[in-house]
Amino acid sequence: MTGLLSDDDVQTYHRDGVLHVKAVLSPEEIETARAGIQHVLDDSGMLAQTASGVDDPGRFVEDFRRWQEVPEIEQLALQSRVPEYAAELLGGEPIRFYHDHVLVKEGGTRQRTPWHQDQPYYNVDGHGTSAWIPVDPVPAAGCLQLVAGSHEGPWKMPRTFLDGKAKWFPEGTLDELPDIDADPDAFPIKAFQLEPGDAIFFDFLTIHGAPGFPFAGRRRVLSLRYLAPDAVHAPRGWVTSPPFDELVGVIPDGAPMDHPLFPVVWPR
Repeated sequence: MTGLLSDDDVQTYHRDGVLHVKAVLSPEEIETARAGIQHVLDDSGMLAQTASGVDDPGRFVEDFRRWQEVPEIEQLALQSRVPEYAAELLGGEPIRFYHDHVLVKEGGTRQRTPWHQDQPYYNVDGHGTSAWIPVDPVPAAGCLQLVAGSHEGPWKMPRTFLDGKAKWFPEGTLDELPDIDADPDAFPIKAFQLEPGDAIFFDFLTIHGAPGFPFAGRRRVLSLRYLAPDAVHAPRGWVTSPPFDELVGVIPDGAPMDHPLFPVVWPR
C-alpha cells in the first residue's frame, strides 16, 4: 500500500461507508476527465439514458461502461491514483476495475436521484467502492448525499428511478428503503462542498441519493468503481444495471471476476 490515506481516513470509511478525499485528480487529470465526459456526451453509448422527465427545465443524463471506447476514461480508471485510493480502502489484493459511470446534471435540473444502494443493481457479490469525482465545483446543497453506516446492510429493494418499479428483485423479496425525505434529520446524512478533482468514495451498499441542481453551470461527474478481492460473479435472473450480458456462461456463479472487462488495477 502507498499510504495515500491516513489510518483515520480508512477507519472513517469502514465506519461510515463514506469518505471525502480532496484533490484525488491533478489539474491535468481534471482536464482529461472533462474531455472524457464531453466525448461521452457527444457520442452516446448503447447504455446512455436521460434520467429526468420531459417537463424538467434541466436535464440529467447518464452513460455507463465507456472506458474501452473513451481513452481519457480508460487512463483515469486504470492509471491514475484513484485505484490506489480504492486499494487502501478495500484492503487486500487484487483490486479490479468494475465499470465507469458518467452523470451530468445541467443547471436548473429538478430531478432528484432517488435514495438507493448500488449493489442490488449489480451482477456481483462481495465488496466494492465507488469514486464519485466531479469536474465542476459542487455546493453541498447540490452534492451527492450518503447515509453514514448504511453499508452494514441489509440490502434494500432496488427500483427504477423515474417510475419506482421493482425491475430487479421481485416485489416483496427485499425490505423497502426508509422514507428518508420524510425526516432527513433522523438519518446521519453526509454531503460535502466539492472542488473539481475531489472524490467521494463510498461502499456499494451505502444508501445514497442526490438533489436536483438548481444552480448555474453543470454538475459533471465521472464515477469509477472498483472490486475488492472477495468480489465474485453473481448472475441474476434479470438484466442488471449496467448489464453484462456477455458474461453469461463465461464466468461461473460465485467465481472471481477474472475477465478482461475487469482488469487488475492494483497491484500494478
